[in-house]
Amino acid sequence: MERFFRLKELGTNVRTEIMAGLTTFMTMAYILAVNPGILSNGTGLSFEGVFLATALAAGIFTIAMGLFVNFPVALAPGMGLNAYFASVVVASAATDTPISPAMGLTAVFISGIIFIILTITQIRQLLVDAVPDSLKHAITVGIGLFITVIGMKNSGIMDIIAFEDGSTLIALGDLHNSGVAYTIIALAIIGVLMVVRVPGAILWGIVATTIIAIIGGHVNVGDTFSNNSWLPSFSSMHFADFDFVGVLEVGLITVILTFTFVELFDTFGTLVGTATRAGIMKDPVEGKKRIGKAMFVDAIGVSGGAVLGTSTVTAFVESSSGIAQGGRSGLTAVTTGICFLLSIFLFPLVLLVPGAATSAALIIVGVLMMQSVKDIDFTDMVYAIPAFFIIVFMPFTYSIAHGISFGLVFYALLATAANLTKKGNYKVHWLLWVLIVIILYKYLFVGGH
Repeated sequence: MERFFRLKELGTNVRTEIMAGLTTFMTMAYILAVNPGILSNGTGLSFEGVFLATALAAGIFTIAMGLFVNFPVALAPGMGLNAYFASVVVASAATDTPISPAMGLTAVFISGIIFIILTITQIRQLLVDAVPDSLKHAITVGIGLFITVIGMKNSGIMDIIAFEDGSTLIALGDLHNSGVAYTIIALAIIGVLMVVRVPGAILWGIVATTIIAIIGGHVNVGDTFSNNSWLPSFSSMHFADFDFVGVLEVGLITVILTFTFVELFDTFGTLVGTATRAGIMKDPVEGKKRIGKAMFVDAIGVSGGAVLGTSTVTAFVESSSGIAQGGRSGLTAVTTGICFLLSIFLFPLVLLVPGAATSAALIIVGVLMMQSVKDIDFTDMVYAIPAFFIIVFMPFTYSIAHGISFGLVFYALLATAANLTKKGNYKVHWLLWVLIVIILYKYLFVGGH
């Protein structure tokens, strides 16, 4: 096992990798409940069918990432894209050309085929060369803040106040709320364990918080076990439920392009950010090669997830939690993938882990990913302004894609201005111009969401 995953070469061991894999799973496990809830809400897809598709897709393609790429990154149906999928189906119900769940899954499948082509032709891999180092580090920091916001929002520490005119305001949540209280407890436990350098601090913090929540009555073990079946019903799955004819008749080109656009930048940002955090990019040649392979597995996962009956499968930013625990090889991903497969039979146990515990883990990971800010050249405005935009746009617009898009556009603008006025000599890769055309088209003509 050590030879296959090159553990000694990567400076890790079996115990560390398994702990890291379990940590990644614990921080991602919420998708097992959240994704079915979103995709089954008024779309016609069954909750159990989507749950099984989610667990299988995450398990199969995460294990593939570990075995074929030796990369400590897990995959699962992506948040945001699943909400977009559901909204497209639901919003179209009252129109003259309603979009069925089968059409939506077909659109996802086609976007995956597009990704496979882009990956085989090396176009996706060129992104690694096209983006300057400072912007790559900014992506890491931005993702850290993004998942911190996810953790704060899920826990209730961060409250969204809505006004009558449709505007919103971010505020501190109710500290008397039990979920918020348990999140703060989890933050304290994980923080102390990390300070005293306990291996697997995040995982043990999650376990300890779960036990405390059970003792405190926040988690009801009896109800959880009695109200949820241990045996899966695979007949409820929407396996290969496609409608290519319907897609052509309705004209889902815009939907397919949106899936493709968002997944392109979300995956790129996640893979570069996690690879940098894991130290994989220290060797640029080897790093780019592994990211290229990871992109291929990711592309297959998009179409494969659609076959199983779920929305776009993508690399998860929560993989950073396992990397933060020392995960450096594919054994981390394999461990996470096995946990997802087992969750098909052990779902009631997964439901015992309170959202407060996983939310706290995401917030702590944000702290760790913030360390990359020191590698950004803030003394050069050509890099500083785009990097800053990447960092702030990701969490404040709740989108990795938005942050990367604005950063790339402004880098090209500022670098070109500096080159034309002889104030510097900055490289603007040709692929960057292609991406900017796509970005502008998307935001100006397709829509900014």
